[in-house]
Amino acid sequence: MIFPVDITVIALYFAVSFAIGIYYAKRAGASTEEFFLSGRKLPWWIAGTAMVATTFAADTPLAVTELVARNGIAGNWLWWNMVAGSVLTVFFFAKLWRRAGIMTDVEFIEIRYSGRPAAFLRGFKAVYLGVFMNCIIMGWVNVALAEILSIIFGVRGDYIVVAVMLCMLVVGVYSAVSGQWGVAMTDVFQFVIAMTGCIVLAVVVLKQPQVGGIAGLKRALPDDVFSFFPAVGSGGRYAAHSVMALSFGAFVAHIFVQWWASWYPGAEPGGGGYIAQKMMSAKDERHSLLATLWFSIAHYALRPWPWILVGLATLVLYPDLDAADKKAGYVMAMRDFLPPGLLGLVSAAFLAAYMSTISTHLNWGSSYLINDLYRRFIKKDETERHYVLASRIATLLLVALSSLLVMVINSISGAWAFIIECGAGLGLVLIMRWYWWRINAWSEIVAMIAPFAGVAIARLVFHLQFPESLFAIVILTTFAWLAATFLTPPTDRRTLEDFYARVRPGGRGWKSFCESMGSGAGNEQFLSQLVNWAAGVMLIYTSLFAIGRLLLGDYIEGCVLASSAAVIFAVINIRLRKQDAALAHYTERSTVGNE
Repeated sequence: MIFPVDITVIALYFAVSFAIGIYYAKRAGASTEEFFLSGRKLPWWIAGTAMVATTFAADTPLAVTELVARNGIAGNWLWWNMVAGSVLTVFFFAKLWRRAGIMTDVEFIEIRYSGRPAAFLRGFKAVYLGVFMNCIIMGWVNVALAEILSIIFGVRGDYIVVAVMLCMLVVGVYSAVSGQWGVAMTDVFQFVIAMTGCIVLAVVVLKQPQVGGIAGLKRALPDDVFSFFPAVGSGGRYAAHSVMALSFGAFVAHIFVQWWASWYPGAEPGGGGYIAQKMMSAKDERHSLLATLWFSIAHYALRPWPWILVGLATLVLYPDLDAADKKAGYVMAMRDFLPPGLLGLVSAAFLAAYMSTISTHLNWGSSYLINDLYRRFIKKDETERHYVLASRIATLLLVALSSLLVMVINSISGAWAFIIECGAGLGLVLIMRWYWWRINAWSEIVAMIAPFAGVAIARLVFHLQFPESLFAIVILTTFAWLAATFLTPPTDRRTLEDFYARVRPGGRGWKSFCESMGSGAGNEQFLSQLVNWAAGVMLIYTSLFAIGRLLLGDYIEGCVLASSAAVIFAVINIRLRKQDAALAHYTERSTVGNE
């Protein structure tokens, strides 16, 4: 039951959020660059926290609860495996995105490729990502909101859709008014509220007599539920019981294929989407890298544990929940165990998570529709005021479309798997387009279409389910885009030269361009970046497991892991400082030489 004090807390949260949005409204209306990229002036801690807040959606704690309830802590490898791809973005791509000087990652297409295929791909991706995929993502976030509205606020039946649409409208108006400055600044506020609420819920639930703290959980649940790693066996995909059991093929698919091969929002190989938007909004290349590093640490290592602890507690508190209702355990714990006031705080936390995700997706989606479709193909020479107004209208249109999907999406983690399969094989193109000149627009077009055929073949011919289906889909997609690459003409030489001069990606795939353009090109050190990537992956996993071990009472192992993480972080920091100094010295010498 919701109490007046809870309503007061929630109302206070909305008041502060809207005050921030209104404060930045005038600034957002100055130009589309201000509206979508905050004038490229975000410091790393705001840009990085905004990334974390966006991926901290209302659906995420519910999805993690669903994974833990079905498969134990190890069930989180569905998304923990994406660490390697996220860190790849930090050290290989963050600076390149900021260096490109574009407004959206879809605009990248026409600075990298040439001709009609590039124009078609840009317009197609603006609609495909900005409307289709974006609305699916917001749709499953709205599924989580529907659970909260139903269980906490007692909204039932057809009123759920109406309530979701009203919430979407509120966020849509707020996003349309405030632009990226308001979205980013409220993301920081909302992230603090959301994390605080989740930590409070975890503490309260663990203190319940039925649970008995961590010790009580360990007595009540099988040991394998607390394992951080899946039991790799010869069985099917996942076992029906609460312990995660993976076939060897499924384990390989998660750990060694998914992170680089599949496109997934927020974890795109090479960066992209709203992550690229935040990188391009950063003050400079250094702030872009630091923002993405902070995002990777916070996203994977800091956020999950309050959700995991509550997920484990729901196994004890609600042992009879059906498989389809496991995600509801999180919200039921809020309803059943939080006292007045705290229920309002945690409800506000969920609304904060919801608003931060939806507001970013609305701003990001409308940036595609305006910058890469409307401005590029329909109205090319209008004023900035006109495009800002069009952006606000596009934001509200996305509100209407995404609200309706709450009626057809049931499983949040199931929607995650669907998105991963639909992008399987595309990831390698998104990486290689930066580092191999021969990739062209047709490569990317085919890599976007082929996975849908791959899903059908994996299901109907090989009878494979996710994640084993990734092997068939990735192999088919890779063969398809490689064939398209060599059977179609390369990108225009002038376009490639302009791209290389602008972005300076380096690497053997651009050797001929590096040689033809002289000493001013090719200043990126691949081996050094590779070492940083390996260290970054180790940093995040050791931090993730250190926090988990300490929370579960394994103090010796937790302290060893925490110390290791501290050492790795120090090494990365020293290496980055040396590389920045070396790059500054190299740039200075190149400038003097050119003069």
